[in-house]
Amino acid sequence: MKNIAVIGAGTMGNGIAHTFAQFGYKVSLIDISQDSLDKGLATITKNLDRMVAKDKIAESDKNNTLNNITTFTDLEKGAEYAGLVVEAATENEDIKLELFRNLDNLCPDDTILATNTSSIPITKIAAVTQRPDQVIGMHFMNPVPIMKLVEVIRGYNTSDETTNIVLELAKQLKKVPTEVNDYPGFVANRILMPMINEAVEALYNNVAGVEEIDTVMKLGMAHPMGPLQLADFIGLDVCLSILEVMYEGFKNPKYAPCPLLVNMVRAGKLGVKSGEGFYDYSESRKAEKVSAQFS
Repeated sequence: MKNIAVIGAGTMGNGIAHTFAQFGYKVSLIDISQDSLDKGLATITKNLDRMVAKDKIAESDKNNTLNNITTFTDLEKGAEYAGLVVEAATENEDIKLELFRNLDNLCPDDTILATNTSSIPITKIAAVTQRPDQVIGMHFMNPVPIMKLVEVIRGYNTSDETTNIVLELAKQLKKVPTEVNDYPGFVANRILMPMINEAVEALYNNVAGVEEIDTVMKLGMAHPMGPLQLADFIGLDVCLSILEVMYEGFKNPKYAPCPLLVNMVRAGKLGVKSGEGFYDYSESRKAEKVSAQFS
C-alpha cells in the first residue's frame, strides 16, 4: 500500500496527492490534461513553500514530498502498480462510472478503489466493477493538507477488511477518519448543502444581502466562513451538482436547488474558480481593495 494513484489534478486531487506524498507514499498523479498536472504540481510546490516559510516542515521535507510524486496522462501507466486508487475527478456521475469500469480492468486484483465523491452513491459506483467489496468512499475536506476530517463511506458491499485498511491509512496521514453509511450527501454535505441552499434562498427572497447573511452566520453562529463565501470557495457548480444528487436520491423538495443558484451556474458565475460568484474575485476587484488600503 505504499503506491497510491490519485486521479484528477484539481483542487482536491493535488491536495490528496500532496498529503500522501508528504507522508512518504509514492504517488502517481493522473490527469488527462498535462496543463492541469503542471498547475497541480505548481499548487503543491507553493503550499509546501508556505509550510517551509512557517517552519512547519524543512526544505528537505519539501523536496522529498515533490520527489514522491510522478505525473501521468495515461491512466493505465499511472494506476498499474497502485495498491490504492483515490479518484478525485470532477463531480460527474458518468465520468466517475466510466473511470471505475476502466480501473477495474487495469488495476491488480487486490487494489482498493476509493472515490473522493462528495455525494454520488458508493454502491452505484461499485456496481460497475467486479470488486464491489473493494470499493469505498474516501471523502477528504478542502484544503486537504490542513483539514483533519476524512469521511469513510461504506457501500452496500464494501468489506470490513477494505474499510479497516482505509480507516488505518487515514490515521497514518494524521487525519481523523469517520465511518458513515452510503446515503446521498453522506453526513457532511447532507447537512452543509441545505444550509448553503437556504442562505441562497434568503438572498433570492431579499431577506438580506450577501455580506449581511455571511456576517450573521460568522458572528452569530461562530462559523469561520459565511455560507455564501463557502459556496464560492467550493464552487457553485459543485454545490448545485450535490444538491441535485440529493434531490434525486431522496425525492424530497427540501433539497431542491434554489433558482438563483441554478441561474448563477448557467451564467458561468461559479465562485473563486471563475473569478465571480456571490463575491467578486477578479483582478480588478483585488486592485481596488489594495488601492483602498493605501487611500
